[in-house]
Amino acid sequence: MDYRLRALLEPTDATGRELRKIILKATSSAGRGHIGPALSILEIIRCLYDSVLIHDPKNPNLENRDVFILSKGHGALGLYAVLANNGYFDLSELETFCKFNSRLGGHPEWHNLPGIEFSTGSLGHGLAVAVGIAVAITNKQQSNRRVYSLVGDGELAEGSIWESLLHGAKHNLDNLCMIVDFNNMQANGSLDNVLKITDIPKKLISFGFKVVEINGHSINEIKSVLDFKPRGGRPLAVIAHTIKGKGIRISENSPEWHHKAKITEDEVELLLGSMY
Repeated sequence: MDYRLRALLEPTDATGRELRKIILKATSSAGRGHIGPALSILEIIRCLYDSVLIHDPKNPNLENRDVFILSKGHGALGLYAVLANNGYFDLSELETFCKFNSRLGGHPEWHNLPGIEFSTGSLGHGLAVAVGIAVAITNKQQSNRRVYSLVGDGELAEGSIWESLLHGAKHNLDNLCMIVDFNNMQANGSLDNVLKITDIPKKLISFGFKVVEINGHSINEIKSVLDFKPRGGRPLAVIAHTIKGKGIRISENSPEWHHKAKITEDEVELLLGSMY
């Protein structure tokens, strides 16, 4: 069975369904949002904050914390739901999503919200910053700290991604992990139709990375790979095979639900009824 089919067939558990309800409630309140990408990355971010990262919601600037940067910032709703669920802010604040003076914008901003390490939105920047942070951590000899950056598969079309990969290998950043949300889709359609990128594992290996592929909706697989110890002198690239809109039948593999600027309450009810 291939990774994509496994991701499609992976059931969502009670926590996953509850987080999806939280995301849909936020989009209902705002009348807009990137639902598809938020759902494809949800298990990855949930697993990081629940089981992998060293972090403290009561002390977001913890000196020895691990660092996570959501480079594909348009998936912010997935990150917001997990941060709130971990106590970085109250869950009720998600009802202010994208409203005037809200801390929860369409993309995450570090100066507005605890737990955000870097403001993202313009694609291709998050990994570059993650590389810089990983270099700084190495220079400070903080040997156990790890840096994670979650990028989209469409984001791999950005040249800055590949420049960052070269620097990650040059500096032997074995504390660095790039996670690729490989859902095979972009805003306007399938990856192959928009801009086909072939042999991604081979490309990443040729750029000096250790590469692992996983089912990006399996909590067990995600945790077993992402909870790594910095060693060996090579950065890690994890290709997480995911489904855009995962967990809601009508939104799965649908570019229509990548982003919507006018989401009605009836549409939200339809999505909730299609959840599994």
